[in-house]
Amino acid sequence: MNFLAHLYLSGDNPGIQVGNFIGDHVKGRDYEKYEPSIKQGILLHRKIDHFTDTHPIVKQSSKRLSERFGRYSGIVTDVFYDHFLGINWNELSDIPLNKYVNKVHKVLLRNYFKLPADVKRFLPFMVKSRRLETYATVEGIDRSLRIMTNYSSLPDHVSWGMRQMKEQYQDFNDEFMAFFKEVRIMADEELRVFEK
Repeated sequence: MNFLAHLYLSGDNPGIQVGNFIGDHVKGRDYEKYEPSIKQGILLHRKIDHFTDTHPIVKQSSKRLSERFGRYSGIVTDVFYDHFLGINWNELSDIPLNKYVNKVHKVLLRNYFKLPADVKRFLPFMVKSRRLETYATVEGIDRSLRIMTNYSSLPDHVSWGMRQMKEQYQDFNDEFMAFFKEVRIMADEELRVFEK
């Protein structure tokens, strides 16, 4: 799961949202230095990642991308799934996507000084470009993947990947919806445990 899905699966607790958002940028036991709700968000992020990486539906989606992306196909699938969350947003949320994005931007900016250094660097650009909102467009996904190829070891097969997405759009969408139903149940159960 990518940024939008991790935020969505955090519920309404701002600390958990922050922790879940920064989860990839907090290594090992470093999560222990954060306040309890952010710590819970980081741990939730890790559980979501494990659930996603081992799920047969996600593996099925990733398999379609493995020809060119190899071991990175799961990362591309995560980004694709944020697109399908964006286009199905009205079915999954009572708050319009643009209002939800405004809300989480406020939470993240309010907690700016608690964020890891690399997150502090990219957050202003993410907010300004409204990247979370652009995931709902094919162009936004294309742009996000191109940014990732520039700043990570993701192979530059974006054009090929986008072609796979367009050609198998309904299959990816159906897989996302089936998987998301399950990951939501898992995340909601975890949130209830945190509340106890």
